[in-house]
Amino acid sequence: MLTQERRDLIVSYINEKNAVTVNELMDEFDASAATIRRDLSVLHDERKILKVFGGATSLSASDVNTLEPTVSAKATLNVEEKDLISKYAASLINDDDFVYIDSGTTTLEMIKYIDNTKAKYITNGIVHAKKLLEKSLNTMIIGGRCKAATEAIIGPDCIEGIRKYHFTKAFMGTNGISINAGYTTPDVDEALVKEEAVKHAYISYILADHSKFGQISSVTFADISSCCIITDKEVGKNYHSKTIIKVVE
Repeated sequence: MLTQERRDLIVSYINEKNAVTVNELMDEFDASAATIRRDLSVLHDERKILKVFGGATSLSASDVNTLEPTVSAKATLNVEEKDLISKYAASLINDDDFVYIDSGTTTLEMIKYIDNTKAKYITNGIVHAKKLLEKSLNTMIIGGRCKAATEAIIGPDCIEGIRKYHFTKAFMGTNGISINAGYTTPDVDEALVKEEAVKHAYISYILADHSKFGQISSVTFADISSCCIITDKEVGKNYHSKTIIKVVE
């Protein structure tokens, strides 16, 4: 494992646990005490964690994210990582699939790579529906209230619409992934839509770059074991023990 990769994973692990010991990190990452202490010193200097006697803590151990960035703001983050994830996700679609595509920037990027014209697609993303139609794909959009910040359709009508269907695959976005909190998002209404989509899918995939691990937003929409994860970097063993994770490079 490369040094920078290990340090990124250490930050995610500390953010997930809030507080860890050097011994715990040694076991988790199969590294010596000297290596772990050196990593913690560097990460402390970079203001990514807080080094304390015998271990480290998260800088925001009690923080829960309650804010939802706009689509335009999220679209500029981790662009290369999203491209890798979305390309692999699109390759999973088969001819007989009935696919749910969640609103979000990574799921939107995925549409660029979809070339299966025999599958059927349904989405709650306004721009997503437009992009699917531009590719002449069999497209449906769920009805309901429009949320400007995420360009998503939400609300009771949307949830009721989803309940009528049974998807073979659902491709979902998330704001955070946590062992204990599961998959989270800041908005209650959006979480309820995501929750219903996961319930009505034979298999659900979470499309999330490495920065989402260890993050927690206000509302849980699914337990971590209920979805497979497609991401761009290797994550800690504690995540692999809870669900199926595909790392694309």
